[in-house]
Amino acid sequence: MEYLYQVLNSLLTPLFIVFVVCALGYLVGAIKIKGISLGSAGVLLVAILVGVLFSYVPDIKLGEKTIELWGASDESVLSTISNIGTVLFVTAVGLIAGPKFFRSFNKSMMSYVFMGAVIVALGIGITVFLSWIDKDMSVAMGTGLLSGSLTSTPAFGAAKESAGLAAGEVTAGYGIGYLYGVLGVVLFVQIMPKILKVDIAKEREHFVAANTIQIKDDGKKRFALEEFGFFPFFITIALGLLIGCVKVPIGGGNYFSFGSSGGTLIAGLIVGHFGHFGKIDMKVSKKTLNFFRELGLVLFLVGAGIPGGVRFVSSFDWIYIVYGIIMATVPMIVGFLLGKFVFKLSIFNNLGSITGGMTSTPALGSLISVAGTDDVSSAYAATYPFALVLIVVSCNLLVLLPF
Repeated sequence: MEYLYQVLNSLLTPLFIVFVVCALGYLVGAIKIKGISLGSAGVLLVAILVGVLFSYVPDIKLGEKTIELWGASDESVLSTISNIGTVLFVTAVGLIAGPKFFRSFNKSMMSYVFMGAVIVALGIGITVFLSWIDKDMSVAMGTGLLSGSLTSTPAFGAAKESAGLAAGEVTAGYGIGYLYGVLGVVLFVQIMPKILKVDIAKEREHFVAANTIQIKDDGKKRFALEEFGFFPFFITIALGLLIGCVKVPIGGGNYFSFGSSGGTLIAGLIVGHFGHFGKIDMKVSKKTLNFFRELGLVLFLVGAGIPGGVRFVSSFDWIYIVYGIIMATVPMIVGFLLGKFVFKLSIFNNLGSITGGMTSTPALGSLISVAGTDDVSSAYAATYPFALVLIVVSCNLLVLLPF
């Protein structure tokens, strides 16, 4: 019995569970139904199911000893894994988009900003309306649902901090809204091209041609500190974390910050644009960036998914699930129609802007897979920072409404 306890106690650790979930998630993500698959988001689905399982399966008792399946220390470890995944993914996206981002800053960029504003404004409007008509739902719960539906951890953190005694309701709402908030956008970017019967190969050819920008080498000799590009990648993360921790007062004792995700995206765009620091080459190979992007996405999904599954069970309510679906779906559809018929965006730029407006890291990964080109990251990168500012500030203040 003692031997079995030692084996299980050593095996059932967050580290072991993370890699098992990742492996199973890729198996699930590879399943295609009528050409639609979850891809990397399969990791999220498996992670959430594992979190749900932890909520129902009792701790394992072996004689006088007990193996705890889930505890505060486990959530802390997974939170760290999720944060590491976020900065790896977003930094890679910023560095990929950076060389073209500022050079292609034109009228379409204002379209992305406006789309981000519309998506967030619709989410806020729906939250206020539902909190007003449903007297059983507190505005704290509604704000948590909104931050989960828009998959915005910074907004969740801001709302939770402002909510005071109602912080538990914000957390519960975030857990409920998060599942569909992620999977809904991932499926949306795959389903819309099929509904519109888009020829992906042909669209990709036109899209890449339209987004091709010749970046001239200035001819100056620079040296790389190592062959893989790890130095510029990690120094960009460090710079981004510095940017993310800057707090800007927004009144009433509240503050706004870009957080680790927003800060590293901005740093990635800046470093990717300049490509050097003095005589030091700051360029990172595409192969390295693709690796960090995928690794970061998976770590983020598994680190956020398991605690999300636990919170989902503890705060389950069908009507709140419906509210979360409404908060995520309506802004997506309206934003897409706006991009298509008003701003005349290409399908890839339109969907890229939607993923940025919904601040959805997994959906961008799915869209890159669908489109077959990293250039869709530019629309995401243009929309994301503005949408992030709006959702964080709004959730910070929304939770303080009196009804």
